[in-house]
Amino acid sequence: MAKGTTFFFLFSSLLVLFLSSVSADKDDHEDQQVYIVYLGALPSGEGYTPMSDHMSILQEVTGESLIENRLVRSYKRSFNGFAARLTESERKKIAGMERVVSVFPSRKLKLQTTSSWNFMGLKEGIKTKRNPSIESDTIIGVIDTGIYPESDSFSDQGFGPPPKKWKGTCAGGKNFTCNNKVIGARDYKAKSKANESARDYSGHGTHTASTAAGNAVANSNLYGLGNGTARGGVPAARIAVYKVCDNEGCDGDAIISAFDDAIADGVDVITISIILDDIPPFEEDPIAIGGFHAMAVGVLTVNAAGNNGPKISTVSSTPPWVFSVAASITNRAFMAKVVLGDGKILIGRSVNTYDLNGTKYPLVYGKSAALSTCSEDKARLCEPKCLDGKLVKGKIVLCDSSKGPIEAQKLGAVGSIVKNPEPDHAFIRSFPVSFLSNDDYKSLVSYMNSTKDPKATVLKSEETSNQTAPLVASFSSRGPSSIVSDILKPDITAPGVEILAAYSPDSTPTESEFDTRHVKFSVMSGTSMACPHVAGVAAYVKTFHPKWSPSMIQSAIMTTAWPMNASGPGFVSTEFAYGSGHVDPIAATNPGLVYELTKADHITFLCGLNYSSDHLRIISGDNSTCTKKLSKTLPRNLNYPTMSAKVSGTEQFNITFQRTVTNVGMKNSTYKAKVVTSPGSKLSIKVLPRVLSMKSINEKQSFVVTVSGDSIGTKQPLSANLIWFDGTHNVRSPIVVYAMS
Repeated sequence: MAKGTTFFFLFSSLLVLFLSSVSADKDDHEDQQVYIVYLGALPSGEGYTPMSDHMSILQEVTGESLIENRLVRSYKRSFNGFAARLTESERKKIAGMERVVSVFPSRKLKLQTTSSWNFMGLKEGIKTKRNPSIESDTIIGVIDTGIYPESDSFSDQGFGPPPKKWKGTCAGGKNFTCNNKVIGARDYKAKSKANESARDYSGHGTHTASTAAGNAVANSNLYGLGNGTARGGVPAARIAVYKVCDNEGCDGDAIISAFDDAIADGVDVITISIILDDIPPFEEDPIAIGGFHAMAVGVLTVNAAGNNGPKISTVSSTPPWVFSVAASITNRAFMAKVVLGDGKILIGRSVNTYDLNGTKYPLVYGKSAALSTCSEDKARLCEPKCLDGKLVKGKIVLCDSSKGPIEAQKLGAVGSIVKNPEPDHAFIRSFPVSFLSNDDYKSLVSYMNSTKDPKATVLKSEETSNQTAPLVASFSSRGPSSIVSDILKPDITAPGVEILAAYSPDSTPTESEFDTRHVKFSVMSGTSMACPHVAGVAAYVKTFHPKWSPSMIQSAIMTTAWPMNASGPGFVSTEFAYGSGHVDPIAATNPGLVYELTKADHITFLCGLNYSSDHLRIISGDNSTCTKKLSKTLPRNLNYPTMSAKVSGTEQFNITFQRTVTNVGMKNSTYKAKVVTSPGSKLSIKVLPRVLSMKSINEKQSFVVTVSGDSIGTKQPLSANLIWFDGTHNVRSPIVVYAMS
């Protein structure tokens, strides 16, 4: 588990999102406000021109031929959309267009430590509706590296005794005390009882636990960065700690034991930000096995999708009974300026807490400081045992690799400037570093080549607004699943970039031997950070619906998610990056309809994957068997909130998805089907029936979705969205069809 990680959200269908308040000109724009209109993924056809499409939509809605004063800006690189000044009647007209999913009024976003929760709409204090008594009875099980119990994020001031349903214990070992906030702890890594301790010596578990359910702590920051109030999604909830990892890694048997205990202890939600190095079959996956047992007794397991993106088929969390979370970028970024000797300023990404006090130091490129035993290509990366310490000491070293500064610091460099391979998130290092974009890095190299005595300084990081948010982080693992081709994974996206949360002073912010900092809060990035956000949302939803099953909670979160899109071509720019979209906590409490699943449904699903009875029982833990009838079940007919199918890329196809929804909204409600496809889509989609008339709460009704098309090739999946709309609820399910070579 690397120290440091990211957040980003994208939109896959036409979405109108009012992002920023604009003071209307009293003469010309008395009743107009600015809305941002998202049109989803850019069509793959060569004939499509985004700007022309945007102007055409505006002309149609406004009835004006000249719309220069209406069009604020067009988005046409990473995603498709535009910002425009619209009246209320024009907004309604756009919202009613066939290609439109929904319309949201804009909010001004304030930058603060917990900007991720505010960004998702879960505001602090009385600004968010809560059920305090039920939230206080909610228990989140954190399977991770332990916890730092003395953190203010885990103080039990104001908490009553643990919930009556709690059956666990405080077996945290030496130097560990539970309280009415951290109500239980177990250590599975200790080699003996004498060494047993659930304390967190890496910081990872403390960070994830506080993100999910930490108390609100004012004036939280990392040496001034991100100062504000840090808090979890459900601050009144209790935490149970299960330590299965240390600096040597995480053991599968310990993970199974942790699941076993957590289920028996009475937790409501399990968050496990642990990623497997490989992607084993379900019967060899401890998280799949443990998660199945949790699901069977009503406990939802939330798991990180993995940090091996943007390469496809790297998502490691693939069971449909485990909620898989991708990472996105929020509206906040940490930037570190590089000031050159000639006064030019370059701005890079970095969580840099160090200050060189404006002193400019000599610059040296790694390749120019190479030892004779090392090639230039390796030296430019600043690889270990490649740099000459005499040429590096006291200088700022340029490295083409994000790991290069570690070697430079060992040899006495005062700082480093790095070519950033992943410019959508910042790294944290143990001395002054800035990570520049390719263009700025080339500019710096050009300055060095043209200057006799090149110098520069690296400034302490500043917090800025990230104008590109939200997008899926580049490191976030992508689908399709290599285990199950017809289940869309990951499921959902949540903030996972530059997240500030509680940390363990028993550790340091980096793994560097030179890092002497010991902090109570730190900044990290990764799907490990996204995972507890969704666990917190799941717990929040459960406080409003205590009797809902894991599948109902998962469905509610998925079908109410903000539509998204990701940057880049091919599979990395589709639902295989972000799943259903970006989590929306408030909307998830009122989904209207849900897709329910039982243990029996998942067993049928496994039988459809041709599981033998022996392998099936490894997962189910009972005497379940696969009959011939069950073995003929198509996995894509699992009653999942998304629909995905792998087809031949060279032939016509006609496939069906069978689904059943349960009414959890209003009785006597009528839902009408609406299919939203991207411009130029080659998919033909039919829904039968197209109208669902619900007479009572918990009533179930079924429907069939038929998707057909011609040869689609293997370069770009095709997608659409099915939306059931009753005038209040938009129950949205992505549909993805793809082929692979």
